Amino acid sequence: MTGPARGPLMLGIEGLALTAADRERLAHPRVGGVILFTRNFADGAQLAALTASIHAVRAPRLVIAVDHEGGRVQRFRAGFTPIPPMRTLGESWDGDVARAAREAEALGATIARELAAHGVDFSFAPVLDLDYGSSSVIGDRALHFDPTAVGALGACIVKGFADAGMGAVGKHFPGHGYAEADSHVAVPRDERKFADILKKDLVPFRATIEAGLAGVMPAHVIYGQVDAEPAGYSKHWLQEVLRGKLGFQGIIFSDDLSMEGASVAGGVPERARAALAAGCDMVLLCNDPAGQEVLLDSLKDFPLASAERVERMRKKGGRDLRKSVAYREAQGLLKELA
Repeated sequence: MTGPARGPLMLGIEGLALTAADRERLAHPRVGGVILFTRNFADGAQLAALTASIHAVRAPRLVIAVDHEGGRVQRFRAGFTPIPPMRTLGESWDGDVARAAREAEALGATIARELAAHGVDFSFAPVLDLDYGSSSVIGDRALHFDPTAVGALGACIVKGFADAGMGAVGKHFPGHGYAEADSHVAVPRDERKFADILKKDLVPFRATIEAGLAGVMPAHVIYGQVDAEPAGYSKHWLQEVLRGKLGFQGIIFSDDLSMEGASVAGGVPERARAALAAGCDMVLLCNDPAGQEVLLDSLKDFPLASAERVERMRKKGGRDLRKSVAYREAQGLLKELA
């Protein structure tokens, strides 16, 4: 069963606890979720209290997400298992494929169990970009340069998340690893032909979709030989390729609209409308409180997000899975991997 629909906006908040302004924004009917950052974390008890207060703002409750991949991108540290960079799994794959698969599943299950125990619904992971050695913003966040390895390890991470009752989100579709520029501060371009991207970069997305991938985040990258728009604003990439060719039926999240790579569409309202019109179900605005107010006012008439797709991102089960034998075994594997 699915609950009532939520709004298509996922917003960031500023501190360790909700302010009156936060509560007012989150109660807006066009808001559907919250993304947390290191600025929102002090320790496990504080995080659990914060997520409980977010869930109490309204019904149906907002979904809560975080970028918690490991390595450079692990927002919560104290009291959480240190997660190695994704590249570590790729290095393990080169030595022992079967062991690397077990480690990848353990990594996904550990992330999911620890986030769920603190009231977080999902992480924007795994990274499915290929490691071409040219993108500093991706770098060791990528699992491997081999599409088959990335697809197999990504599928194991998806399974680990699912075993802990959590949906996984693959990023950055159709692949950010080849483009050199950092989309946080520039508008990256990838001038390869579609056939090259299909043969390489789309392989991990196909494999993880087949494994049950619940969400996808497109890149703020322009693939000039395919479409003039960045992937996150492109009906071709999101509807014809992702939904059509790859058969993806889950939720599509935009990357952060406050990033420079999103600026080609204009101001924040124009960026949100472009992403939603292209096929995104939910758009993120993480680091722009003033822009949030403008955006909320501008999208009063925009349709709500798909109830079924958003509901799939809610964590399942109320039991603390950190008390399980499987959790302890997974931690042992990750210590050896690190």
